[in-house]
Parts: sequence; structure tokens; C-alpha cells
Amino acid sequence: MKISRGPLKSKPARVVIYGPEGIGKSTFAAQFPSPIFIDTEGSTDLMDVARFEKPTSWEMLLAEVEAVKHDAANDPPTIKTLVIDTADWMERLCESYVCKKYAKDGIEDFSYGKGYVYVKEEFGKVLDTLTEINQRGVNIVITAHCLIRKFELPNETGAFDRYELKLGGKAGNQTVALVKEWADMVLFANYKEIVTKVNGKNKVQGGRRVMYASHAPTWDAKNRYGLPDEMPFDYQQIEKYIPDNASVTPSDAPQEPQKQKREETTDTEEKSAQATNQDDQKDDTKQSRDGVDERVLKIIDQEGYTLDELSRFAKESNCMPGYVPVNKMPKAFIDQVILGQWPKVKSFMSDKGIHLEDSLVVPF
Repeated sequence: MKISRGPLKSKPARVVIYGPEGIGKSTFAAQFPSPIFIDTEGSTDLMDVARFEKPTSWEMLLAEVEAVKHDAANDPPTIKTLVIDTADWMERLCESYVCKKYAKDGIEDFSYGKGYVYVKEEFGKVLDTLTEINQRGVNIVITAHCLIRKFELPNETGAFDRYELKLGGKAGNQTVALVKEWADMVLFANYKEIVTKVNGKNKVQGGRRVMYASHAPTWDAKNRYGLPDEMPFDYQQIEKYIPDNASVTPSDAPQEPQKQKREETTDTEEKSAQATNQDDQKDDTKQSRDGVDERVLKIIDQEGYTLDELSRFAKESNCMPGYVPVNKMPKAFIDQVILGQWPKVKSFMSDKGIHLEDSLVVPF
């Protein structure tokens, strides 16, 4: 049994950022190393960031998480940071899935609060998958909105208002606790305002954006990095604690010998490398049909498409982080996107030049 001591120097971060709408949570998350967004609410529509297609169901969101997990199996992963924006809209997809699964009209229709337990279980499974991705070298960032709730200390009388993550509108909901426990860093972003009296009337001054990294009676926050209690809402404040998995590793260190070796490469070796690359590309176009959904094989055979074109579609549309063979794609992606939105898939492939066949008639 292996025993280690001391901090893990390059442990990927697990960060939760929450605050009021419009304060800049998505912009903050976009500054992490090479992020890709699972944007549940469309908050990145006007931002120049990499993103998956907006998930319209819980199954589609799971497929996108699985795509990142598939990429994380590479060493190093192509994706350095996965951002889920936001957790509260993600929770709505989860609740809809649970209601559909158990044939209920709403989460409150479950007796004894069982609906919230089911949501917690489904949410927990996603967090487990995110942990696997994180352990393979990918930073995970989850954003969320905030709300104000009344809170009463068990050993005190009277209640007071406090900011919390906008997860679960009822006391029976337990996803908020799961998310806070899972994270290494919970940052609360807010506007710092000061109320002063002018001529007997209260006036609000300030409005500077700050973030809090330690728990207080009026908000939830935590960190395991020794951050200051209060900081400007600026990514540079935490940047040194966020590893970039593209940094030089010991195996990459001897740069000069590698450079010399490349310079000494003969024409024959270069031609051999080019031939190998060409063979790899040819292999991509001749994917194995083993393990591919029969419905997919039927539709592409009938309409003259190839498995390679589907893989290129998934890559070009940012539905997958790279070129993924069809028999390796998550089932939810096949059901929700390839089969569920086939006319749009064909239209996209035609527009992008992935499939150029004169006989193809695009329906719109």
C-alpha cells in the first residue's frame, strides 16, 4: 500500500463560483486554462469560448460530460478545464428527468420528499464522474446563481438573512450540500456596497465587485488554499493555484536533444512519418461497424453517409472534444443528437462541407 506525505503540487482544481446574475461568473470561469463550457442557460452566447451544444435534457448533459471523460483518458487531456454554467439550471434538467422517469408532473408530487432524494442521487452520479475527470488532470468549474434565505441558528433565537447557492427551493433538497462538499474552493462573488446616512437618509455607496473565500454568517464560502477572506473579483487572485496540464513535464524537459534529433531526421524518415499519418487518416474513414447502434447504421446506409462523417460532425459542432469513433460515442448522444436531430445533423454537415453529395437533398 502506497503512502504519501505533503501537498499534491499539481492537483487540478474543483471550483464553485456563485453570485448574483450579471456579476461576471461566466467571464471569470472563461479565464481558466483552455475551458470548454457546458452552457445550460445560454450565458456564453456572446462570448468567444469553446462550448458544447446547449443541453436540452439531462441525458444530453450526461453525454457531454461523458465526452469530456473520454477526452480525459488522453495523456495529457485536450481539454484543460470543464465549466458547467450554471448548476441551478443543471438541477432543473435533473428534476425534469426524475419526474419523467417516475411519471410525475412535478418534483413536489413525490411523497415524503422522495423526489429530492432521487435528484440528489442523480446529481451525485454526475459529481462522481466529474471527480474522475478531475483526477485525470482536468480542472472543473461549476457556476451558480445565489439567493437569500432566512437562517436560524439552532442555539440562538431569531433569524437572519444569508446568501446561499440557488440549488433547491425546499429544505428537503440536498444537492447544495453535495456541491459544497465536493468542491475544493467555493467562492462567493458580490458587489461590496456601504450604506451611509446623508441628511438623515440611508445612501448606498460603492458597488465594487469582490469575492469571498471563507465562511461567514451571511454567506457560504470555503477554500483549501489559504486564500484571503476577501479579494477583488479577479481571476489573477487564484491563478497560481490553478494548474495548467499543458505545462512541461519531466518527460518533456530535454528540449535541446529533441530539437537536435528533429534536425538530424533524414528525408526517408520524414517520408515514413508522412506515410504513417496518411495511413492513420485512412483508418479514420474506415471505422469498424462493430458496436454501432443498428439504427445509426440503417439511416446512414439508406441516405449515403459514413461513420467518419458522423465523427467529423461531432468534432466540428463541438459536441465531442475531438475525433471520436461512432462506436465510442455515448448512447445518450446517439439518441438525443444523431437520431433525435438527424435533419439538423445533415444540414450542418452540408453547410460545413463534411458531406458533399449532389444527390443529397437537405430538407431546409
